[in-house]
Amino acid sequence: MAEGYRSLSIGEIRGLEAAGCRSNSWESVFVKDPFNAERIQNVTFSGIVRLGFFNGVARERCGLPLLHGIRNAHIHNCTIADNVTITDITGFIANYDIGEGVVIRNCGHISTEGRTSFGNGTRVAVLNETGGREVPIWDRLSSHMAYIITLYRHRPAVIGVIEKLIDDYAESVKSDRGEIGSGSYIAGCGTIKNVKIGYGAVIEDVSRLAEGSVNSSYKDPVYIGNDVIMDHFIICSGSKVNDAAVIDKCFIGQGCTLSKQYSAENSLFFSNCGGYHGEACSIFAGPYTVTHHKSTLLIAGIFSFMNAGSGSNQSNHMYKLGPIHQGIMERGSKTTSDSYVLWPSRIGPFTLVVGRHYHNVDTTQFPFSYLTEVNYESQLIPGINLRSVGTIRDAQKWPKRDMRKDPKKIDQINYNLLSPFTVGKMMNGRELLHKLLSDNPGEPFIAFDRMKMKSSAAERGITLYQMGIDKFIGNSVIKRLEGMEFSSDADIRRRMKPESDKGAGDWIDMAGLIAPLRSIEELLVSIENKEMKNADAINRSFEQIHKHYYDMEWSWIYERLPRETGKPNAKLTAADIINIVEKWKKSVVDLDRMLYEDARKEFTLSSMTGFGIDGDDEVKKRDFEQVRGDFEKNSVVLAILDHIKTKSELGDELIRRLKLYRQ
Repeated sequence: MAEGYRSLSIGEIRGLEAAGCRSNSWESVFVKDPFNAERIQNVTFSGIVRLGFFNGVARERCGLPLLHGIRNAHIHNCTIADNVTITDITGFIANYDIGEGVVIRNCGHISTEGRTSFGNGTRVAVLNETGGREVPIWDRLSSHMAYIITLYRHRPAVIGVIEKLIDDYAESVKSDRGEIGSGSYIAGCGTIKNVKIGYGAVIEDVSRLAEGSVNSSYKDPVYIGNDVIMDHFIICSGSKVNDAAVIDKCFIGQGCTLSKQYSAENSLFFSNCGGYHGEACSIFAGPYTVTHHKSTLLIAGIFSFMNAGSGSNQSNHMYKLGPIHQGIMERGSKTTSDSYVLWPSRIGPFTLVVGRHYHNVDTTQFPFSYLTEVNYESQLIPGINLRSVGTIRDAQKWPKRDMRKDPKKIDQINYNLLSPFTVGKMMNGRELLHKLLSDNPGEPFIAFDRMKMKSSAAERGITLYQMGIDKFIGNSVIKRLEGMEFSSDADIRRRMKPESDKGAGDWIDMAGLIAPLRSIEELLVSIENKEMKNADAINRSFEQIHKHYYDMEWSWIYERLPRETGKPNAKLTAADIINIVEKWKKSVVDLDRMLYEDARKEFTLSSMTGFGIDGDDEVKKRDFEQVRGDFEKNSVVLAILDHIKTKSELGDELIRRLKLYRQ
């Protein structure tokens, strides 16, 4: 007998039987004192059952009182903690440990059948529908670990070790008993089979949950609502699935919402993703992948910080060898309504995809671009998104829309718009544009890699990329020299020198984690050498890389400074730093002015079409201002103006300190 429980007395058995309760073996029912038999009515017991004490009242959210206790149910082989409320179970509850204060009412079948890992170890055929990139999911799968499993198939030893660690974890949680965490609320559900449920979860009116884990927490509960069907899944803290969503073989990370008949299979959704109305098939949805529209299909692609326009879709099937193709849309990309991309393709960071693209394209070295369709051809406008106010708005909104309240964050998310990842691509893009112009002198259009580009757009792209590069480098130099008084150029050079070279070389974006490729290579070697004792240790490595981002960012900038300044770092002077800061000031102010003018377009008379429907232009303007506000008072516009002022003052302050010691 478990500690704290005792057998029923003869009087208690007779009292239970008088209340309509039945058991083929009362000797297998154990209770905890103080036991109140009056709180148990019309209940059938089978198997070994342990009951806590029941006193007091639970309350529905509407205030309706519910007496703690069990009524109208069949309980088989369960342990039920103190002050649980179970009522009106038309089927049975079998093989579950039910935590304190749980409410379960008006449900059908809740059971654990055989040994199960509750979704852990399920293989999800992500990115390639036909397989070959399957990711075994587990309770704490991070987007970065999934990135390696999905995309590093050229390192089979690494994949083998990680899969073994995940399988070991799945085996460690395998059980023939389910759990329902304390404080959970389950009502109006049809079938719940082989599902582990964490603390404080709210599950109501679902049709079916099977073979999964609901990793809810008190600080960030999971909500699963009406008519949902979920099979072979894991859902993490703070996430919501409701409104008849259909989910099969999916991992749903922290702070996600899948709703309004959304359907997803063989897909991974990481932090703060949102799926409404549409469909996902074999996608890797990195943080902040959002799709709102019924007509939108995301298929066989990897995305992050992405917003899909209505009617967006991709093709991974050319009717030859099956749906074997895949695509990559790097962080911050967007699609407009009715956009189409033929996989395999790769779209560079912060690129807007407009129109339909019937050729395989690769724009990865041209970030912040437009990829448009002109006369059925793909046309690239490089760098143009650097002057888009929408890009800045996106960068500002993402950290504000982090829905994760759980203190333990699984994904390590870097929100920086400019980073060694994007600026490194700008540098590459700048050189490629120079080469394309050199190879096509005097040509109005440049044809390359199944795309076209106006020569004028290439020239403007070089200018915009240079502004972005100057802005990023200058900002980091100012930060590096912040608060320092100088007595010589040697002081400056000593301060400029990084503590290590760990950030040197190329950088990558691992679905939210921006990191030096060198650091990831070191991690992969340690995994291959079996230095990681469990899967959590790999996640801790990602945390450390994220924690030291700014130190490594500076070593990357320091490595590239000679190319931008035209002289070795060992010979840098105050005059060189002043030149960097002056370039930085100009780029910041010029880009902000472009953003200011781009924002103004939203307040022109043509943008007011449909306002002031029965009046003249003055009525139209007043109606527009009541709805959209005044341009000069718009929060984004005010932020741009304040940015110009504060950044200019910051640069001037450093220049003052540099000039002071030279006097």
